[in-house]
Amino acid sequence: MNQINFQGKIAVHAITWGDRHLQAMEEAAQLGYRAIEPWPSFALEYEDRTDELREILQRYGLVMSALYGGASGINGRRFTDAAQRQSIIDYNVRLARVIAGCGAGHLVFGPGAPRLGKATREELKIAADTINEAAKRTLELGVKSCLHPHLWTELQDGDELDALMELCDPEAVFLAPDTAHLTGAGIDPAAVIRRYRERVAYVHLKDLTPEGATREDFPMLMGNEALPVFCELGLGQIDFHSVIEALTEIGYTGWVTVEIDQSTSTPYRSLEICRDFVESKLGIPIRD
Repeated sequence: MNQINFQGKIAVHAITWGDRHLQAMEEAAQLGYRAIEPWPSFALEYEDRTDELREILQRYGLVMSALYGGASGINGRRFTDAAQRQSIIDYNVRLARVIAGCGAGHLVFGPGAPRLGKATREELKIAADTINEAAKRTLELGVKSCLHPHLWTELQDGDELDALMELCDPEAVFLAPDTAHLTGAGIDPAAVIRRYRERVAYVHLKDLTPEGATREDFPMLMGNEALPVFCELGLGQIDFHSVIEALTEIGYTGWVTVEIDQSTSTPYRSLEICRDFVESKLGIPIRD
């Protein structure tokens, strides 16, 4: 399928390499990726010298696509806890300064974990107040904060997403859909992209291991590892063609970041499989 009308840009997530941050940049560049979403903890090491971080990225021919923030970063921190509002605001302003200093413009608002059950309407109102205030502060720095529904967190289900999108300021709070986390929660990513077409500002392209999959479906596994929840693009159950069609339909021109949490072989091989899928099956070039 040739997506000649697709105007988005492909990036890669550094999560697959764990704390091997420079190796992630080196191998991502070798694979032909030209943008990367680094780990926030690594980026914050340079918060007082973002010019140095930018030079490191440039050394590998990369630019920053975004950073992951929100209520993440501290286990148990939640948007739905008003007592943690200032902590969340301060953390995301720090990240936004790094992002802006590196010439990027997006902050992924990851929800708090672990999930404690369905959010009540009152909890969602508290969350929206925190998200609105934090997002307005990052937008002052030129950085768009993007809600990111995530399995096993306080923002997982479709009704929770819809409620927060209604309660949050559409001029300040955007959306970063993740194909695997939405699908795993029983949500159609293409439908979400179309429904919130004016607010989709960043995307994670991620696959979900099918139910009933066996080790024989993943010949790259090197030992007795358990099957991963998320797998290389094209080896799982996500209909990526419908996602790209939806992004093309809404005229999306932003970053689409390839992500796999856990490699079934090596990070290099996993992101090579993902790259080849995007280029050969989706018709979107990554390599120059």
